[in-house]
Amino acid sequence: MKESSILQINHLKKSYEDGLAVLKDVSFSMEKGEVVVIVGPSGCGKSTFLRCLNLLESVDSGEILLNGKDILKDRKEAYAVRQKIGMVFQSYELFPHMTILENVVLAPCLVQKREKAQAVLEAEKLLERVGLLEKRDAYPRQLSGGQKQRAAIVRSLIMHPELLLLDEITAALDPEMVREVLQVVLELARDGMTMLIVTHEMEFARAVADRVIFMDGGCIVEENAPEEFFQYPKSERAKQFLNTFHYEALEI
Repeated sequence: MKESSILQINHLKKSYEDGLAVLKDVSFSMEKGEVVVIVGPSGCGKSTFLRCLNLLESVDSGEILLNGKDILKDRKEAYAVRQKIGMVFQSYELFPHMTILENVVLAPCLVQKREKAQAVLEAEKLLERVGLLEKRDAYPRQLSGGQKQRAAIVRSLIMHPELLLLDEITAALDPEMVREVLQVVLELARDGMTMLIVTHEMEFARAVADRVIFMDGGCIVEENAPEEFFQYPKSERAKQFLNTFHYEALEI
């Protein structure tokens, strides 16, 4: 493992109770400050992979090394791990009975025991950064999908994660709301945030990624720089996948 590596995955395997293999001997590593985007067909194991990294799913075998420490060794440390590996879901996961500000400051105060005044100050700065400061006292039901997703990103950022996992964060959004969320992620990438992103937004993947990983059938089929992957995919399976995004005009 390189000194600059923040994450090293060694021979990760996972199967469901019915014997279906979801992850088949997955290995790869990430450097600090790197943005890696995982693409692939639905059901290929992308989201399950992220959930394993965040200890939301168990694994059958393998290692997940965060800064050289295997986080699978002691499941009792799951809460501590999740402070270092933040995760943003496509379904927002905001508490409906709390305001946006209350949602954001809950974890730093409850889990990290930070002073509320300090947490509120940082929360307001982060909300302002993503254009949501005026929504600090609103409830999730009063926000658009794009606004709720930006609030969910802020909730992860305030915990100061070393690695941020983003799982299909635009999948539940209307098309006009997608751009506002992706713009926030692009800015985080420019600021050096280490991120592992699962997405079906190919143009976004091309714009934000330092490296693209293509998964299929629970395996990493290929990985490359974004321009190389999208222009010159090496595997036939990747070529087939990318061709599905190129539609020919239909005659009616």
